[in-house]
Amino acid sequence: MSITKKSKIYSTCLFIFFVIVAIITLLPLALLAVSSLRPGSDLMRYGLNFSIDWANANLNEYKMLFSGANSYFVWYKNSLIITVVQVALALFLSACVGYGFAMYNFKGKNILFLCVLLVMMIPTEVILLPLYRLIVKMGLINNMWGIILPYLVVPMLVFFFRQYLMGIPKDFLDAARVDGCTEYGIFFKIMIPLMKPSFAAMGIYQGMQSWNNFLWPMIVTNSIDKITLPVGLQSLLSPYGNNYDILIAGSCFAIIPILALFVCFQRYFIEGMTAGGVKG
Repeated sequence: MSITKKSKIYSTCLFIFFVIVAIITLLPLALLAVSSLRPGSDLMRYGLNFSIDWANANLNEYKMLFSGANSYFVWYKNSLIITVVQVALALFLSACVGYGFAMYNFKGKNILFLCVLLVMMIPTEVILLPLYRLIVKMGLINNMWGIILPYLVVPMLVFFFRQYLMGIPKDFLDAARVDGCTEYGIFFKIMIPLMKPSFAAMGIYQGMQSWNNFLWPMIVTNSIDKITLPVGLQSLLSPYGNNYDILIAGSCFAIIPILALFVCFQRYFIEGMTAGGVKG
């Protein structure tokens, strides 16, 4: 068998494998979308399935969701604001730290970077109590900044930006210094434009983390108008009755921002993820 024929067979098998993986991945989302169109009584009787009577399909659950009877839009707004602010600050601050590790030599640099790697390995649940006590002392309970502050500098982002910047020749910096550019000018005018793919990749990653964050917002917020969307959706489930139909509709609508983010920046996401692993 020729090498070309073997290559075609391998490519075909790989394509089929990825199609199967894509179908398995999208199946729960399709099930959620179809179930959101079914009447609530039908949903409670038969559960989640693809069997739907399209003649009785309706958008009643979405109408109830947007009617103002609950605080869904308030939760949605809270999540949007927190996600945008947290992602913007985390990207900038983590890029600054990663830039320092990649481009400068200073005493204790390797030890500090090792500490960053060690922090990545610590489960979030381990530090929840000290974080909570710190937020209480700062008076940030039921405050947007109480949710944002613990995620301002993310070790994963610092590590990724450092790896990405290690692949950029330092000749750019030397040439800029010769031309009289300041250190701030080098970072803001030269490095940040070169880091656009990495910003897109990490923006999508951190956006998903922030948008889907449930445990920490649940701990530091207890007011119905301060909670985020994941916590709000969970509040629809109670011992006195479960609004599964509204919960499913709300979950479908909650997917839209992350989906739109990925669709808009998928090219940069792939470029940034591949470039970030070029040099260790």
